[in-house]
Amino acid sequence: MWRLSRVRHKAARAGNSLEEFRLKRQKHETALRQARRDKQLVSKRLLLNEEDGQQDAHMDTCSDDKDIVGLLHKLQLSGPEKEAYLKTLSKSLHDPLAQLVFIKQENSIHMLVSLLTGSNTRCRLQSVRCLHELSQSPHPSVAPACLPATPYLLTYLSGQSTRFTELCLYTLGNLCPDSDIVRKKLLAQGIIPALATCIENQSHNMAVVEAAGFTLSQLLQTTEASEKIITLVLASNLPSHLLAVLTPNQNFSLGPAIECAWCLHYLTCSGENNQALLDCGALLQCSKLLVSLGGTVAQGNKDDGLELLVCPLLRCMGNLLSCCTSTETNACLSDIGLEAALCALLQAYVHSRPYLARESAWVLNNLTAQSNLFCSALITLNLVPRLIQLLPFSQGINTMILRVLANVAHKKKEFCIKLAEIGLLSSLLATLKMADQDVITLSLEILFILLSSGSHVIKDFVSQGGISLVETFLYSSEENVRRRASYLLDHHHLSPSSPRFVNSSLCSSNYL
Repeated sequence: MWRLSRVRHKAARAGNSLEEFRLKRQKHETALRQARRDKQLVSKRLLLNEEDGQQDAHMDTCSDDKDIVGLLHKLQLSGPEKEAYLKTLSKSLHDPLAQLVFIKQENSIHMLVSLLTGSNTRCRLQSVRCLHELSQSPHPSVAPACLPATPYLLTYLSGQSTRFTELCLYTLGNLCPDSDIVRKKLLAQGIIPALATCIENQSHNMAVVEAAGFTLSQLLQTTEASEKIITLVLASNLPSHLLAVLTPNQNFSLGPAIECAWCLHYLTCSGENNQALLDCGALLQCSKLLVSLGGTVAQGNKDDGLELLVCPLLRCMGNLLSCCTSTETNACLSDIGLEAALCALLQAYVHSRPYLARESAWVLNNLTAQSNLFCSALITLNLVPRLIQLLPFSQGINTMILRVLANVAHKKKEFCIKLAEIGLLSSLLATLKMADQDVITLSLEILFILLSSGSHVIKDFVSQGGISLVETFLYSSEENVRRRASYLLDHHHLSPSSPRFVNSSLCSSNYL
């Protein structure tokens, strides 16, 4: 079993509060990632500086107009003190009002660009930090103002300094969502191949890979992603690089895997060209990682943040399976342990994170929809009782589980007999007493299939009071429910006027 290791960024405002700010940053990023489970969300990241709070006393943070203008003049004139003034400027630019003041000054961005491209390594780093602070701005006018710096930020992605590369990546990722002009320019400047090269060259450095994944995810969430960006990504070698990060091993890093998994999720959401991802082995790779995660969770290890990886993986699997034929599914997935992993995830999160339990059941549904192999595996691995136990849970969990059971029952008469023997019949009679109309409709559908499998199932149905229970739905206000209940009773000759209702031993065993 692999262990989780997280990529940690250095973060501090003052020496005594290093751990406090690290925890705040982690909580903030966790909140941003959790929001993605329900909707696509572009967000911004601030890579905090370990040297913050350690500057000289006379270099206090300033934010008014005069201070910003004064700093610009000092930067244009001073020599060896430029680095110190740049540090102060980066602190000042943390203030949104100061950001507006700065970009309105003539040649302010060009001054930063000149320092960014200069020979002084320390000044280059501080100028990138200034741009990074600007990229955090909530004002829409700031991102276009930073355009002169973008080609240099892209060029420096191939540099040797990890810290510098991270800053460039997060700055680009922050600028992406704010402006159509910025995105169009970045695409024309080659941000997609630059990200691919960056991940390939820095594959050993997980902090850089995480930053690259964040930047790519920002691009993939924009409104024009399906029209322009996704095609470029799929035509590059980025998908294979993303999948390589999702390989479970002893040095597995959670942060980069989360970002790359969300990138794959956004790619599969488009519904177009998913065949390209299938050809890259995306279905198999996501399956292997889910099997590994399922095993980890089954052992009681629900590490904080693990669900942030499980969620996009499940969505990738569900979207990819929806595009597969039965032949393709069986060809790509031969490990029936995937179903055991999905059931483990379902049970592990049903109380604490029901949305994840629902997503797990959804993948099970797509997995069993066309594949006899996986329908059979649910029975042979004795997973059906675990699913039946979860039928009382609402929030869409029980309806999705019923769809899975309907898939199994629909495949073969032998499967129906096994399901009845396991105890599904009595469980369905219990779900018919629930208030959810979708649960009732699905329960009636599965009952119809089960009753068609043989006379002994009908006998059990009658002996458990099934007829009187189904008859109550003949007076339901829901037309769909009334129609299904009536058809079930009539088709199996179980209506009160039928002789089979009087003597069920006359029932034929052949209903298919």
